Amino acid sequence: MSDTGPLGLSMRTGLVLFGFTLVFTALMAFTYGATRDIIAASIEAEKLKLVNEILPPEAYDNAPLSDFARLPPVAALGLEEPSRVFRARKGGVPVALLIEAIARDGYGGDIRLLVAVHARGQLAGVRVTAHKETPGLGYYVDIRKDRNKAHPWITQFNDKGFEQVAEPLWRVNKDGGAFAHVTGATISSRAVTHAVGRALKFATANRERLFAAEDWYDEGAAAGNAPPPEKEGS
Repeated sequence: MSDTGPLGLSMRTGLVLFGFTLVFTALMAFTYGATRDIIAASIEAEKLKLVNEILPPEAYDNAPLSDFARLPPVAALGLEEPSRVFRARKGGVPVALLIEAIARDGYGGDIRLLVAVHARGQLAGVRVTAHKETPGLGYYVDIRKDRNKAHPWITQFNDKGFEQVAEPLWRVNKDGGAFAHVTGATISSRAVTHAVGRALKFATANRERLFAAEDWYDEGAAAGNAPPPEKEGS
């Protein structure tokens, strides 16, 4: 039988397609292998850049992104998945904890945070890493989009701890607390303020253990006492 018939043509077409698939797969694998380390290095560089925004590079001499404690899901931090607490040290002495947290009650949904807490119990700084707040209103929680470049809203937490602001006052002014809010976007202010206060409490209550541990787990502490989201009054 001639291979020029329909069956032979179909077989040749199939072999050609199979060959293309093999070549494409090989190219994809090669490209992934060649770029994987570059992508990973880029991600690490962005993380380090963010860390250095809230913790001056001269404040530590270790590699914080390589010095971490693993955490299970922690309700007090708004985390439903495992996370890591990064640790900054200088000369082996603890300097600060860098904690990932989530404000679950933002106006547009979750607001992800990176919170740096000095070993002495005060905040070094806070940054929003992801959010879906309303453009022009809730965007101010993100320092990159805050129109007040001289005094960004998020920087009011710098150098604050429970010695400077009593725990019951970790609320926005509208709720009788110590922190400013933006009129028309109180929900965003409230959500971030509460989340930062809870992260600070978690860090200060577990400071020694977080600096010492590699795999950290305590069912009670991990569960935390995070209050339910508050409803906007007006």
